Amino acid sequence: MRTHVPRVKPDGDYGAAMTGPLHGFKVVEACQMVAGPLAATICADLGAEVVKVEVPTGGDRFRYLGHRVNDIASMWAGVNRGKRAVCLDLQHPDGLAVMKQLVAGADVFIQNFRPGVVGRLGIDEAALRAVNPGLIYVSVSGFGDTGPYADQKSYDYVVQALSGLAALQTPPGGDPTLVRSIVIDKVTAMTAAQSILAALLVRERGGGGQHIRLSMLDTALSFLWPDGFMQHSLLADDGRVTPAPHMADGYMVRRTSDGHLALMATSERQFPGLCAALGRNDWLTDPRFATLADRETNAELLSDLMSQEIEKHRAADLVDRLHQHDVPCAAVNPLDRVHLDPQVVHNQTLVTHERPWLGLVREARPPARYSNTPTSLGRHAPALDEHTDEVLRELGHDDEAIARLRSTGAVGART
Repeated sequence: MRTHVPRVKPDGDYGAAMTGPLHGFKVVEACQMVAGPLAATICADLGAEVVKVEVPTGGDRFRYLGHRVNDIASMWAGVNRGKRAVCLDLQHPDGLAVMKQLVAGADVFIQNFRPGVVGRLGIDEAALRAVNPGLIYVSVSGFGDTGPYADQKSYDYVVQALSGLAALQTPPGGDPTLVRSIVIDKVTAMTAAQSILAALLVRERGGGGQHIRLSMLDTALSFLWPDGFMQHSLLADDGRVTPAPHMADGYMVRRTSDGHLALMATSERQFPGLCAALGRNDWLTDPRFATLADRETNAELLSDLMSQEIEKHRAADLVDRLHQHDVPCAAVNPLDRVHLDPQVVHNQTLVTHERPWLGLVREARPPARYSNTPTSLGRHAPALDEHTDEVLRELGHDDEAIARLRSTGAVGART
């Protein structure tokens, strides 16, 4: 039987009004890759008007990475939906003038140039605040504005290595491993969006505009610290610190007879249910596993025994049995089946719709559901230079002026 997957109207309208909580706010984004652009997309998902400024020669280089249709890549579309795109040559005085005109009517400006570049281009905080005193100016960097790494290129995998995230993924007896997702880029984007909302709230209360600076490295450490560094936070050396296993040691996927399963069930409340589901109630009286402390002492042995038992069962059967005993667990969904998971379908987390340029697209809807200001996936990810003329007209330029700007190379894409 085919599972129903939500199908929505063209270009992101799945029944929600296009007026999220940021409706009426305007964001100008001059970013490439992921962290900065995704921060702006989160604002767009929340209802803000977002204008993306790209260089005339090819635009955001992330446009062309991965599976793509009509030179628009799926990853780029995922972190740039909801925006209008313009091409401005900021090294041309007329292009810079248009940028300042655009920012003058904005609430937020986001940039992720390497330190020093915005000053050379004439779009540093002082230059833009001169045309918009109330502006929320956001600088996203890899390592910060200063310091030994400030001038180095930063990518997600670099920060995973520096921040300890790769070390945290080290399996017993193995080598450090990268998380196979651009997790630091994405959490930096979420942190930037959260910071923007807080700054807008301050401004609405009369606090004025301000400059938000955040780096991927700082964000990664803040994100990782509570659990990732749980064994490196309590520094008292007078015997008060009681050592304990790292919770990451229990984070593993176990093989079943037909797939894989994730579970952690060594607590006093969950361990009896695990034993019952596996038919191993003898573990409850085994002195090696009788208490939580015993199970921590013999964690490696218990883990090996659990894996041996779990491998005897089909994943679906064992999940049902474990759930009957109130043991949290889940079978590992293959990537091509996640959209068919019953809870995902029930929540309507993923929607399928037609997008200009791309055709039929499956996307995740914004996760927060607002009762009074519903959000939306908004407009499609824009083609390069798609909205330059439209935005220029809104700024007061007539067709003759636009043609002149294009002829000088100040605006528009160039091959």
